[in-house]
Amino acid sequence: MSDDHTHVQEFFTARAATWDSRFPDDGPAYAAAVAELGLREGDRVLDAGCGTGRALTPLRAAVGDSGEVVGVDLTPAILQAAVRAGRDRDGRLVLADVAALPLGSAAFDAVFGAGLVSHLPRPAENLRELARVVRPGGTLALFHPIGRAALAARQGRRITPDDLRAEPNLRLLLAGSGWRLTSYVDEDTRFLALAVREV
Repeated sequence: MSDDHTHVQEFFTARAATWDSRFPDDGPAYAAAVAELGLREGDRVLDAGCGTGRALTPLRAAVGDSGEVVGVDLTPAILQAAVRAGRDRDGRLVLADVAALPLGSAAFDAVFGAGLVSHLPRPAENLRELARVVRPGGTLALFHPIGRAALAARQGRRITPDDLRAEPNLRLLLAGSGWRLTSYVDEDTRFLALAVREV
């Protein structure tokens, strides 16, 4: 978990130009995760920490032309990479911090967050802010194209009991932030936690 925004921005700025080429086969995993959100034509969806915008195209397909797709990220270079990839055609890109979103309360039906939780400086507060912008009964998807064990192996580390993405920890974190965990999958080929915004 990052303690400050500077670290997150430096990490992604250094990798922005080559991010998509490092993970060229993730597209189907993103599309499958978006499908599990249960979006409908005309829905409004936020991609929090959207990075290069790999979820924007399947999100746009799910909500159609009448829906709204907004991608928010903290790092200018990664949003520029999203524009170079043409993904700004699928959603409006906003340079902003998920800790203080420049968006109205209950403005969205759903939030998608790929690889987001591990980069949140204050996870409980930040997830509360995401809950603020989602209508009661709206959904949250926390996604990664590979599971916790596979990701730890890739990074040369071990999973520890205090990992925020472990089911018991994540369930408590979400419950204290206005969400109720409804589904949890942690396999080598994907991590996907779904939650509903409490009324």
